[in-house]
Amino acid sequence: MAKFTLHHGDCLPFLQSLESGSVEAIVTDPPYGINIVNRWGAAKFGYRQYQDDGEWDKQRPDPEIFVQMLRLSKTLIVWGGNYFTDYLPPSGHWLVWDKGQRDFSLADGELAWSSLSKAVRIISYPRALAIKENGKHPTQKPLAVMKWCIAQIGEYPKTILDPFMGSGSTGVACMQMGIDFIGCEISKKYYSIATKRISDAASQEVMFKQNTPNNRLHPDVGDSPAQGSLFTLEAGSAAGKSPKPAPRR
Repeated sequence: MAKFTLHHGDCLPFLQSLESGSVEAIVTDPPYGINIVNRWGAAKFGYRQYQDDGEWDKQRPDPEIFVQMLRLSKTLIVWGGNYFTDYLPPSGHWLVWDKGQRDFSLADGELAWSSLSKAVRIISYPRALAIKENGKHPTQKPLAVMKWCIAQIGEYPKTILDPFMGSGSTGVACMQMGIDFIGCEISKKYYSIATKRISDAASQEVMFKQNTPNNRLHPDVGDSPAQGSLFTLEAGSAAGKSPKPAPRR
């Protein structure tokens, strides 16, 4: 049964508190610094529904965050990697989300940088389906794309960290795939949205397992130790159950 730990706050001090190599995999979608909400016209492309001023995407993240991610794990997938080629080492394994629409005012697809030693891989997932699913965050990735992305790692990691959790799509994908998740989000609004989405996904996994023949879960998960161990919420603290914090020097 997958568990999750969520941290509300700046991801940099959180990452700095963790031991080198202590994270099995990092899958994330940082702000690209392209002012996406206001760049194309909020009303024209529907961003008004998010009631979001786009402040979070007006500049790229601190490059030290990328230094820390590379320190913490050998397995990284970073969406929007084409915006961070000066932060990340060269890679031959890029992931491509083909949105199945050409000659549109927005991009035909999106790119993810990867540290994996594999060939380029492409998923075709129509923009129309993504729009139907999205609605929590202006740059929300479809669950099908995130689950495909995680599957590219090969053998599923036990735990995945997302320092830029947003509305929690990586976490939801992890819950559905039975992978433990650690997430960070600086925005109170999106942290709340992610918390609910991931909690709901974890609960659905419990209910699914309850109805599976020969499962051993207590039928009333509301009072069971299993549900109580599903998640830990953290606010303003870098402490966590997994991975272990680095010792102070």
